[in-house]
Amino acid sequence: MRQTRDFQPSLTYPWLDLDHAKELKALSDLLDEHPRILDLVLQDLSPKASDQSPDAPLKGAHGLTAEQVFRALILKQMRGFSYRELHFHLADSQTYRTFCRLGCAQKIPSKSALCRNIKRLRAQTLEQINHLLIESARDRGIEKGSKVRVDCTVVETNIHPPADSQQLWDCIRVLTRLMGRVRELLPAGTFVFSNRKKRAKRRCREISTTGNKQIRQEAYRDLLKVTEDVVVMARQAQDRLDSAVLQAVLAVARQEALSRELRHFLALTDCVLDQTRQRVLDGQSVPANEKIVSIFEEHTDVIRKDYKDTYYGHKICLSAGKSSMILDCRILDGNPADVTLALDAVTRLTEIYARPPRQVVFDGSFASKENLQAIKELGPRDVVFTKGRHLKISDMAKSTWVYRNLRRFRAGIEGCISFLKRAFGLDRCTWRSLRSFESYVWSSIIACNLLLMARALIS
Repeated sequence: MRQTRDFQPSLTYPWLDLDHAKELKALSDLLDEHPRILDLVLQDLSPKASDQSPDAPLKGAHGLTAEQVFRALILKQMRGFSYRELHFHLADSQTYRTFCRLGCAQKIPSKSALCRNIKRLRAQTLEQINHLLIESARDRGIEKGSKVRVDCTVVETNIHPPADSQQLWDCIRVLTRLMGRVRELLPAGTFVFSNRKKRAKRRCREISTTGNKQIRQEAYRDLLKVTEDVVVMARQAQDRLDSAVLQAVLAVARQEALSRELRHFLALTDCVLDQTRQRVLDGQSVPANEKIVSIFEEHTDVIRKDYKDTYYGHKICLSAGKSSMILDCRILDGNPADVTLALDAVTRLTEIYARPPRQVVFDGSFASKENLQAIKELGPRDVVFTKGRHLKISDMAKSTWVYRNLRRFRAGIEGCISFLKRAFGLDRCTWRSLRSFESYVWSSIIACNLLLMARALIS
């Protein structure tokens, strides 16, 4: 059971008299002032902890505390560490050990332990933590939330370019690997299959290197046939696996997990086969919302930006304040038009602050007469779109000077987005699954907000 209260760490190292150490110390003091954060983290790390009294006796081995897990997450996102690098720097740096409340004599958690604990934090929990930080920034006068700028960006998922041949190759090698595990699990001779990976790899190489359309079509036809053969063998493996009677408890658990994986990837392979036939053989287009661009990150959306650049990930809508802190974030499904997001962004900010912002500024893609009227009804005094689309300046702001000032103010959110992507890894999510993607986005935002608050306090 993890501890959150009355935890006495081992002796820690003193803070160094360096700029980075001063920032971490200020950030650490901020976290100490918000014990509610640890309660929220604990609910994710130990679901049954919320049913217990805070002063109830703790039983079992002591693992990482909620405080240590959350501080390790902030450090990881703030420095852009992988889990292997995070483990190394916690072992190597006295300052990082002090920040994460790891005592001098405490064993450094392994990279797998760090990963296992950090990945258990949910996006909903991190969003609540960000609201607590926003309230603290308001009380300290760092960010009042009266002047807000809104814009959208794309966070890419960790996938390779989604060529049809590469996706078929991914399906073949994954199904072949799973069939190999089925063969190892079942009694010898129960299941035998042919490995078609070499033939598939040759076809993929031909497709990627040839410039002849006819040769490419023939290579695609053969690659599709190989994939279909592998699917047939994988379905046979699943039938043998489901009908097998195993005695050992661990073997039964492996059997159920393998069966789930096979069903999952067989369904995705069928979708990839259908869309490849439709695109390559029939010459038809597949709608972006129906297209699968990765069998590993099947939640990935196809985002077309400015009619020229294509991204593979998820679109997010960010609201930033005068201090550059991110006040709100919405992770979107698909690629909705910006004009449909303006009213919701202001509504969410009104709920967070219990009052509407005084001034709001958007990019021109958010502009419409309906949005201007609806947002004005919520209470903001000035609602500015950088490109008015036949909107009068007098309708958006009380004067031309205010309009120009807010237009200049809006440009700052581009710097906020760039800061998030360069310093906090928000350009590309390296965590797998949609749930982890959402947690990754919010963890980057929290790390950024904490650093900005710490810098404001020590400046």
